[in-house]
Amino acid sequence: MNKRFLYIILLAFSFFACEKETIIIPNNNAPNYDEIPTILLENYVNRLYIDLIGREPLDEEMNLDVQFLRDNNVTIESRDTLISKLQFDTTYVEGDISYKNAYFHRLYEMVKVRMIEGASNAYIENEMGIFLFFYEVDSLAGNLIGAHNNLINYYRLKDIIDSESLFYNNFIDIKEMHRRMLNNAIYDQINMNTFNFVNAAFDNLLFRYPTQNEFNCSYSMIEDEIPQIVLGFSGSNKDDLINIICNSREFYEGIIHWSYLTLLARVPSTIETDYLMNDFYITCDFHKLQRYIMKTDEYAHF
Repeated sequence: MNKRFLYIILLAFSFFACEKETIIIPNNNAPNYDEIPTILLENYVNRLYIDLIGREPLDEEMNLDVQFLRDNNVTIESRDTLISKLQFDTTYVEGDISYKNAYFHRLYEMVKVRMIEGASNAYIENEMGIFLFFYEVDSLAGNLIGAHNNLINYYRLKDIIDSESLFYNNFIDIKEMHRRMLNNAIYDQINMNTFNFVNAAFDNLLFRYPTQNEFNCSYSMIEDEIPQIVLGFSGSNKDDLINIICNSREFYEGIIHWSYLTLLARVPSTIETDYLMNDFYITCDFHKLQRYIMKTDEYAHF
């Protein structure tokens, strides 16, 4: 066999061996958003308003937003724009002040429901007044330790109420808001004693109970103020434990988990969590996380 003939055979074999196989998946056509019935678009807009600002859209708002989606072929980008409007638009809206104001107020209330059983601001302010009263009583009686503790409890409750405006103005993030909801007398009243506090903190924020070792270390950290390592970080008191939990990677995963439950009524898959963590763990941008979920066909029921 001459070299020229051998070369031709090898070249032909290489060509056919490297040719990629085309795989056709049946019933996997790209959706035609132009053909989405108006009733589905209206249901989508209605759901966005309820989930983001806590009310249904007015007729004028419904017509305007459905037409906006229709004019833009209901693209993912147009959905993102509509959701962003409900999150951040500061134009005056009668009854809501603005969409942004209504959105951040609803989010504040939702976090309170998650963490402190939805305690009203009036109830929180009443508790603040009690601690302030006993601060004054202890101060006059010369009980400086008691006065100091009452003042700390007062300001921790004030931190809860302040978190709404601070979050609105981007001075704190969703992580800090949760930390404040965890570190106060109302949360302690709901979850009395250290045993319940440790279990509740893990369950509320991480969607799991602590392992026996995590529980033992957390309990010792609070009760004995002995340095311990929990979730890979060291701490020696209750404040340290709260900061550890709220700064852990699992906390961010818990926020993703909570978002899927509240918006899609299901838990995220491992793949979904891993994908979202690539950005969320770095930016802690909760609003972007919401938009990612709410602009999907699954959420919209398209």
